[in-house]
Amino acid sequence: MNLDGQAAVVTGGGSGLGAATASLLAAQGCKVALLDINDTAAKAHAATFGGVGIRCDVSDAASAEAAMAAARAAHGPARVLVNCAGIGVAGRVIGRDGPMKLEAFDRVIRINLIGTFNMIRLAAAEMSALDALDDASGDEERGVIINTASIAAFDGQVGQAAYAASKGGVVGMTLPIARELARAGVRVMTIAPGVFLTPMVDGLPADVRKSLGDGVPFPRRLGMPEEYAALALHIIGNRFLNGEVIRLDGALRMAPR
Repeated sequence: MNLDGQAAVVTGGGSGLGAATASLLAAQGCKVALLDINDTAAKAHAATFGGVGIRCDVSDAASAEAAMAAARAAHGPARVLVNCAGIGVAGRVIGRDGPMKLEAFDRVIRINLIGTFNMIRLAAAEMSALDALDDASGDEERGVIINTASIAAFDGQVGQAAYAASKGGVVGMTLPIARELARAGVRVMTIAPGVFLTPMVDGLPADVRKSLGDGVPFPRRLGMPEEYAALALHIIGNRFLNGEVIRLDGALRMAPR
């Protein structure tokens, strides 16, 4: 896909993986809408490259529908959706105060899993109604959707039951949605990052961050948001990538604790 002039939507675009991806897409000529619950951060980052920042609670149908309508009004229907919105909340099934509150588990599932599907369904409807891209390949591509899971989907640690379940759900729905949207010429991929330097990690003490980075086989450091963005850009450009989950983790396999 030639990204110059194409409309792209990035959720969680106010910071971290989403912000880096939005910047890289804009550098390729995309008209980028940044959706984030923190619309102040989204608008501030969007202003650095001429995009638009829009408040969006991805777990809420009406909020997501309004945000996508606002993005469409600004830039036209999206050809690219990158789902980066999510939370990482730790909690044991049986903690010091007894069983985990069901509301805590529900919140993680609603934002990370249901929120991802919420945005997929809306973007897929937009993309499937577009004309196929005009190029010599004859592939008739209409759009690309990239989701964000986590290596916790495969080797979640103690205290990550809710997070691992939410990201495992994202992994599990990647292939069936890709198969369904194939007839519309819309590809669906998922990236499963390891430990990255995002706001979730940046707030930890320096020695803890170093310890996390030292646990990565190679390179022995935290992943950078720009490396996630680079993979997202490659996925958009490589049409034979579809229905798959790519670990981006420096060969890290997390220990039980």
